Amino acid sequence: MIRIYPLIFIILWSSAFITTKPIVDNSDPFAALAFRFFFVAIGFYIFSVYSNNSVIINKRNFIESILSGVLFHGFYLGGVFFSISIGMPAGIAALIVTLQPILTNLLSGPILNEKVSIKQWIGAFLGFTGAVLVLGLDLGSKIPLLGLIATLIALIAITTSTIWQKKLSNNLPLSVSNFYQAIGGCFFHVLIVIFFTEALINFSPTFLIAMSHQVFLVSFGAFTILMFLIKKNSASKTVSMFFLIPAVSAFMGWFFLNEILTLVDLIGFFIATIGVYIATKK
Repeated sequence: MIRIYPLIFIILWSSAFITTKPIVDNSDPFAALAFRFFFVAIGFYIFSVYSNNSVIINKRNFIESILSGVLFHGFYLGGVFFSISIGMPAGIAALIVTLQPILTNLLSGPILNEKVSIKQWIGAFLGFTGAVLVLGLDLGSKIPLLGLIATLIALIAITTSTIWQKKLSNNLPLSVSNFYQAIGGCFFHVLIVIFFTEALINFSPTFLIAMSHQVFLVSFGAFTILMFLIKKNSASKTVSMFFLIPAVSAFMGWFFLNEILTLVDLIGFFIATIGVYIATKK
């Protein structure tokens, strides 16, 4: 069963890009994320109680989990949602975030003392090349500078969060750890709404469907699997899966949104798949 977790993660995580646009079209991105992680926190709390896992933890684990949530749910998702809401093409935002495995490979060695092999570097190079081919950079599109900055912040945040989570390796149950991380993310976005934006949400059927998808399938499903894989595997190998996200997202866009999928996209998907296989093969 554990062997199919990466596949499930890739499908669920990729699907988030399909539902992000309708969410930001119907709400302020930070208000939407505060709303999302409020219910995510409640869900993980209920699951922790149901599983007889105590949510009473020591001060160190509390601070570490909250900061991890601020990095991942706050800066990463906030940066991606905000950039898309102000006109950053979703494909370009996804491509920038896809640089994460390369940064993780660079940093996991000196920080985590993980040995990153030549094989993993070759896989990372092929994966990134495939991602570029799948997404394509529309050089004629106008990329908002603030959106670019927000996406780069998201890239740094998810890289830092991945290494931080692996370095901690605390013994908290996943449900408890995710509960406090959701609190951290919710608190971060509430502060952003209070001081910088407004709590604008249009509770249309489109928003509710897209938000339900991100709460249940992405936050409860994909994120829990990601935290599990980070604990069980090396950080550099785990994040190599992210190279497949742009390709799978492109296929989903073709299937659900009638977006065009070209021969170049198919070639890119194949190259990215080979890259991930090389980078993660034992």
